[in-house]
Amino acid sequence: MRNPREALDALRALPCGARALAAFGPGDGVHVVGGAVRDLLLGRAPREVDLVVEGDLDAAAARLGGAQITAHDRFGTARVLFDDCEIDLARARRETYLRPGALPDVEPAGLDDDLRRRDVTVNAMALDLDGTLHAVPGAVEDLEAGILRVLHDRSFVDDPTRLWRVARYAARLGFDVEPRTRALAREADPSTVSGDRLGAELRLALRDPNPPAALRAARALNPRLLPDGFDPEPRGLADALALLPDGEGRRDLVTLAAATAGMDTLALLRWLDDMGFPAGERDTVAAASRFSTGAPLRAARTNAEVARAARGAPIEAVALAGGENAKRWIDDLRHVRLEITGDDLLAAGVPQGPEIGERLRRALDRKLDGDISGADAELAAALE
Repeated sequence: MRNPREALDALRALPCGARALAAFGPGDGVHVVGGAVRDLLLGRAPREVDLVVEGDLDAAAARLGGAQITAHDRFGTARVLFDDCEIDLARARRETYLRPGALPDVEPAGLDDDLRRRDVTVNAMALDLDGTLHAVPGAVEDLEAGILRVLHDRSFVDDPTRLWRVARYAARLGFDVEPRTRALAREADPSTVSGDRLGAELRLALRDPNPPAALRAARALNPRLLPDGFDPEPRGLADALALLPDGEGRRDLVTLAAATAGMDTLALLRWLDDMGFPAGERDTVAAASRFSTGAPLRAARTNAEVARAARGAPIEAVALAGGENAKRWIDDLRHVRLEITGDDLLAAGVPQGPEIGERLRRALDRKLDGDISGADAELAAALE
């Protein structure tokens, strides 16, 4: 594990770390905080750079410059965007919860209070810009031992979304959840927070480096985080993800569709709505998880039959259907296009209407099967 000075040097090598160190000095009341400090000490590259500010947040954000500043006054936070990174700032604060699961009421406070409001000890650390480390009791020892521990017994009562965060940390870092924290997690009631907030945490887990591990950890912490019929480690997921081309399709939605394949359709749709998934994402997950594309795709014997089975289906559904036909469609067949268009058929005397599309589809099927090649042959096939 790095010492604080080495962590500061590693921060300086990051684009946003260098910007923070250039903008602020040791006496400015600005500290690197949370997961960034944890990762720097562990020798990992931080996923983000978070700063806590003891003082004027707006002035601190302005000193960083950046292409865009987004502020959230209620919680005293701001995000500064640059071309190659982003920095999150938060005013040092304490939090109180009027009821379980409520959004917190916040008030300005010092650094010590700010650290005590955090989710787990290994995130309750701050690094001054001169290399001085601040940490709650036990934080450094837990980091060295690879332990996740909440800071107080009401942690999951105040904010059950912390269940998801602990699950993600366990999966990403390979840390163990200590027994008392595990017991508190088991007793927590996720229903005290909105589905939208739980859904936001689920989506973060689906975008983690190892989503099945995060989902498995979540179920182990509290089974009520996931619905009946949800499989955190579905068979065939790795093969489906391997079929998705780089930059195409949603790996997170493929993972979710595979995990929910065992759920009742209506229950799945209700749950996705409750979790705040947009209609397009909900429909993609539902279509892919039902495998309605899979049976005809696997039964296809010709290129044209493969195209008829896969055409119009989300690429996520085709990938999850799997098999050689799915690979052939994704890698090759879906890119085949006719040289002719509907205008050519209109010019040849075919009346405007659905017949145009049907004739083009028939011509494309013959092209896919290798029966025709070239615009003249396509037009002749379309006019048959």
